[in-house]
Amino acid sequence: MVLCDATLIELRKIINGDENPFAIYRRGQDLVKFFNKLGSHEIYGRGFPSRWKYTDEKLSQINGTPEIDKCIKMTFAPVNFRERINDLDALIASFNSVLQFDKWQVVREEDAISLKKIDKVKIEEFVNSNNDSGSITEDDFLKLSFNVNISKIGLDPYFSQNITARLKEAEFCAKGEAPLSAVVMIGSILEGILLGIALMYPKDFNTAQSAPKNKEGKVKFFQEWSLNDLIDVSTEVGCLKLDVKKFSHFVRDFRNYIHPNQQIVCKFTPDKNTALICLQVLKAAICQISDFKNKHCI
Repeated sequence: MVLCDATLIELRKIINGDENPFAIYRRGQDLVKFFNKLGSHEIYGRGFPSRWKYTDEKLSQINGTPEIDKCIKMTFAPVNFRERINDLDALIASFNSVLQFDKWQVVREEDAISLKKIDKVKIEEFVNSNNDSGSITEDDFLKLSFNVNISKIGLDPYFSQNITARLKEAEFCAKGEAPLSAVVMIGSILEGILLGIALMYPKDFNTAQSAPKNKEGKVKFFQEWSLNDLIDVSTEVGCLKLDVKKFSHFVRDFRNYIHPNQQIVCKFTPDKNTALICLQVLKAAICQISDFKNKHCI
């Protein structure tokens, strides 16, 4: 099994016990013991890196090997949740909402954990332009209609024209036979729009807690922000909602496959369905950005 970057990050959070109330918190020495069961031979001591960095490195090493499957099964082992099985099920459901984009699912049957291959993505609690919410299938999500109008965002006219032209080309690629070109373009469009919004509201973006900082602790110039930074800060200031933030990170990961080596390492080949889902996520993001802009103009 090969997991994309977003799934690895989510798995790291659960293994470390960070940011999820249902997960088991693991100290540095606990993490060493955990990964030693997966083939590592290390001793916890002085010079141990940060917990997140250590786990990220270990997951990267075993990604695409049988150990990643074993790692997931160990992470959700029911024996570690003996008196709170409901918490375990909630944790599995949360992870599955991300893992599904790799077309896999964690399944618990009594005290056994298995991995099931799936062929469709289930978009959960995705909010459409009419503010309706619910759990919908991948097919239903693709049928949603978003009223997309780049000009309503209020970007520079020339920039707006460029983004509009790119969006039309991305749609052409997504609906045709060029899925990789589509996802790369969609990622660039999302990044361009979010950067444009950041430049329009510099105070809101620069004072956000999640704003990226340099080694001196100062907020980086907007041109130095990554798409990941733009997505996180846009959500914090209310430009994007949590549902779109969640799926925007997958658009970001797929966009990274513009680098051939990254695509080869991850053994990822986007298909037409992947491209169409990314296009829908972009359209939903544009609608939410437009709403944000309208509220700030009132």
